[in-house]
Amino acid sequence: MKFFDEARIEVIAGDGGDGSAHFRREKFVPRGGPDGGDGGRGGSILAVADSNLNTLIDYRYTRIFRAKHGEPGRARDCNGRGADDVVLRMPVGTVIRDADTGETLADLATDGAEALLAKGGKGGLGNLNFKSSTNRAPRQFTPGEAGERRNLELELRVLADVGLAGMPNAGKSTLVRAVSAARPKVADYPFTTLTPSLGVVRVDMNRSFVIADIPGLIEGAAEGAGLGHQFLRHLQRTRLILHVVDFAPFDEGVDPVKEAKAIASELKRYDPGLYAKPRWLVLNKADLLEPGERERRAKAFVKKLGWKGPWYAVSAIRGEGTRELCFAIMEFLEQDRRA
Repeated sequence: MKFFDEARIEVIAGDGGDGSAHFRREKFVPRGGPDGGDGGRGGSILAVADSNLNTLIDYRYTRIFRAKHGEPGRARDCNGRGADDVVLRMPVGTVIRDADTGETLADLATDGAEALLAKGGKGGLGNLNFKSSTNRAPRQFTPGEAGERRNLELELRVLADVGLAGMPNAGKSTLVRAVSAARPKVADYPFTTLTPSLGVVRVDMNRSFVIADIPGLIEGAAEGAGLGHQFLRHLQRTRLILHVVDFAPFDEGVDPVKEAKAIASELKRYDPGLYAKPRWLVLNKADLLEPGERERRAKAFVKKLGWKGPWYAVSAIRGEGTRELCFAIMEFLEQDRRA
């Protein structure tokens, strides 16, 4: 199944049924009086978060969702039947905005969360409601209200505890494969990852966290360069960002420090709140260096970058250092939950 994290739809709630202006007409019942019933309520359109879904592909091709109208009121004080609501099931993490005003209508951040997208119109009143001592034969009735109509933008933000950010080919997908059972595509060319992927990292029997891999970023991503800008939203829900850097590139003309600064700059330009999230440095592909040179180059890298936070030198492809990294992440997340 293809991964779709954006969609645009139109929702149209049902109109309320009209009230009835009817009078009782039976043999041997002279001047029976008004007996027109009320109209039924129009159907509303609701959104419900469903953890069994992980993409917005259902809304990629079906763009219009319409609820039925309420039935009109009837004679003999019979109210019209109300229409059923239309329930749209969406992945957990979907943000729903009004496309015309930009207003955020709902953030379905938990399984089972509900949101009213378009309210059905109320049914009209029948003439029975207007009967009084001075108005014994009312001919008044009210029409049903129109249902709401909206153009909506759907945006999916995956739910993960930890997100990976870095240049293409920094080894993010390899790191996910090393610490979880997820199997994102890995190859020796840039932009191998085209869609976000999630993996569950199980530290021990009852301790685990979710890690998210997004397509690699390049300089200018916040303005639309490359692919990563389309998926930066998926890092906004994470509690920790791992900045993965290839600090032993084959190309001698590549400056890992400059690339690391470029990624940090793109995060800040896209969303200052994203830049302010806790961020750890992960120096990947350490297996390409000798142990002595590895430690020396890692310390020099951190010093040149001016990094003040936690950092780890690992080899994702061999699994070296990943166990210590996962335990440190788990401890950080548990402390964050307690706080």
